[in-house]
Amino acid sequence: MPEMTIENEDELRSHMGYPEGRAAIKEMPRLDRHSRHFISLCPFIVMATATETGADASPKGDPPGFVKALDDKTLLIPDRIGNNRVDTFRNLLINPHVGIFFLVPGMNETLRVNGHARIITDEALLAPCAVNGRAPKQGMIVEIDEVYMHCAKSMIRSKLWEADRHIDRKSFPSIGEIYADRFGGGLDPAEIDRQTAKKHKEHLY
Repeated sequence: MPEMTIENEDELRSHMGYPEGRAAIKEMPRLDRHSRHFISLCPFIVMATATETGADASPKGDPPGFVKALDDKTLLIPDRIGNNRVDTFRNLLINPHVGIFFLVPGMNETLRVNGHARIITDEALLAPCAVNGRAPKQGMIVEIDEVYMHCAKSMIRSKLWEADRHIDRKSFPSIGEIYADRFGGGLDPAEIDRQTAKKHKEHLY
């Protein structure tokens, strides 16, 4: 059976229609008091970036309010210690466009911000982002193009915040077991898990 595909916007609109009501007019060019408040409560975001050859989505988490609204058009996002893959940063050097998805635990509504980002190392800007006395060495400034609240349907469907929906952690392999399967070479899953837990305890900042 031939695959049914949609190949242009006319076909897409013919198949799905157009937004109506609030959905058609909800984008704002800058933050309002509600979106600023949402960001101040947010401990977790997903940042999407892209190059000419592909796309990437990176999670970032910290204490609530770690993303700073410098003004109604500008966000500061600190960068913490990681594995130095720097996928997001490498992408930004090629394409500055970003999409950011903000989540607040217990809220089904989410916030979306689209804009342009640049990498900064300004110590004065980054100093207020310190945690446990350690300021980030780099971060991102995001110039906002559009911002809007996203409806709750996907979160309601997923029941993400409902504890009785959480899996039994033993039903999925630990990261040590996954790495031992992936890389072989006699790796000890328990030792990998021990080292990982130690890094999580001692090297978050």
